[in-house]
Amino acid sequence: MIASMRAPKMIINVNIEFLAKDSGKAAERGDLIIVIDALRCCSSIVTALANGAEAIIPVKTLREAYEIHARNPNYLLAGERGGLKPKGFNLGNSPLEYTRERVHGKTIVLTTTSGTAAITRSRKSRWIIIGSFLNAKYAAEKAFAISRAENVNISIVQSGTKGKFSLEDFICAGAIIARLPQSAIKLSDAALASLLAFKHVENDLYAAIIRSEHSRKLMELGFTDDIKFSCQMDLFHVAPIYRDGKIIKGGSVAPEV
Repeated sequence: MIASMRAPKMIINVNIEFLAKDSGKAAERGDLIIVIDALRCCSSIVTALANGAEAIIPVKTLREAYEIHARNPNYLLAGERGGLKPKGFNLGNSPLEYTRERVHGKTIVLTTTSGTAAITRSRKSRWIIIGSFLNAKYAAEKAFAISRAENVNISIVQSGTKGKFSLEDFICAGAIIARLPQSAIKLSDAALASLLAFKHVENDLYAAIIRSEHSRKLMELGFTDDIKFSCQMDLFHVAPIYRDGKIIKGGSVAPEV
């Protein structure tokens, strides 16, 4: 009698794109995309949805944000330019501003220098998840479950800082990769490097992140507490999904390991 045999499970390739402008490459490959802007766009998105925001509409330009708000005055305007809240905005880009009292039940129009550009440029991908240190575990679980179900690979897109490589995004990519089932994935050299970088600093993450160029700029602007908050691992059980122009909290997907 011949025992029934199950087909071997797919090994998922995990790759990294270093800048917002490269997100299109991942979309063209048909990959599930995890977008990261650890300081601070994605941390603010995750915090807002964890605190009950209904949806977030990411846009690239201030003009788009003002136009959408003019048509929908009940929406909150949020974001930054040069790290600071633009004129007429309700919220800046500090995750500490996105409290339950301010965002619960609200739709938020968000524009930032790098993060929302990376998100909107990824829009041709079927699956786009928002990742940060704050939700690394759940973002990894959701991405892995979807990738297995849909038979697609994973690309982590780092937003970067003003078109340049970002240390904090690179380390955050490694944090998410560390939470994927290692026996079921195959890492590109860039993905492996980010994993090794995270493993090297995970026991004192904040001390490593504050050494980045962007962190130093944020500290000069008075946002040290934002960096501390954003460096917390796995604080929220949320994996936001971007689809049809909006980011929503997303339903639960049980990981298949």
